[in-house]
Amino acid sequence: MARKGVTTLLLFLALVAAAEAHAVVHGAGRRKEEAAAPTHLHFYFHDTVSGKSPTAVRVVEPPPAAASSLPMSMFGMVNVMDDPLTEGPEQGSAPVGRAQGLYMGSDQARVGFLQAMNLVFTSGAYNGSTLALLGRNCPLDAVRELPVVGGTGAFRFARGYALLRTHWLDVRTGDATVEYDVYVMH
Repeated sequence: MARKGVTTLLLFLALVAAAEAHAVVHGAGRRKEEAAAPTHLHFYFHDTVSGKSPTAVRVVEPPPAAASSLPMSMFGMVNVMDDPLTEGPEQGSAPVGRAQGLYMGSDQARVGFLQAMNLVFTSGAYNGSTLALLGRNCPLDAVRELPVVGGTGAFRFARGYALLRTHWLDVRTGDATVEYDVYVMH
């Protein structure tokens, strides 16, 4: 009888161990206090649309009717970008990656863009990884929020958000430096 009890106990412990191993491998069973904190990334985005070496190029002009009736909105405009990301606000600051994608004028009443881009990290702990952002960006607002909708490499299954603050803007040319605070779960 004692032998049967020991066998039953060992079988029960083996099942519990197998269930725990399955939970660890598949991410189930995490307690709230074990949940990972978001990764915080801080860098600067440099969008240069003027000069001899622009990093963002207009590929579609607003239709003439939209340009004349909505001159301040840029409705219908499309720019493609390959903008540098740096540690600090200076153009010569240490590079951390590139912002590659597009932004288009999608608001008829004011300057408002639909922005779709990959943040491609080229140095540091996340070298070779990317984050995908897609959302509304009204560059004249003090703070904007773009959702993180995915990622690759270290950011596989990423979700989160980015807070954008204009650090510097030349209203004559449209060139800008934007501070990014990105919070991402991965």
